[in-house]
Amino acid sequence: MGFELYLSGGVARAEGTHEYRPMGTAVISVTDLFRARDFNGRKPGGKERRTDFAGFFASLVDLNDYLRKLRARRRLIRVGK
Repeated sequence: MGFELYLSGGVARAEGTHEYRPMGTAVISVTDLFRARDFNGRKPGGKERRTDFAGFFASLVDLNDYLRKLRARRRLIRVGK
């Protein structure tokens, strides 16, 4: 498996592949976590948003860990103000 993550405002979009076959795209709020059932092969990838690229991830667990850490960092920044 492999996932590309794109962030834009409060939205997280991931494009996934499974053994080199497209899994599709999932779009969620950055306050949520991705699940396998979120991915839909009929949703086209948003190639126009490549500037929001956040990284490559090997699994949904890695992807969700990144989102958790991102939320924690944002909370620390807000508390520090």
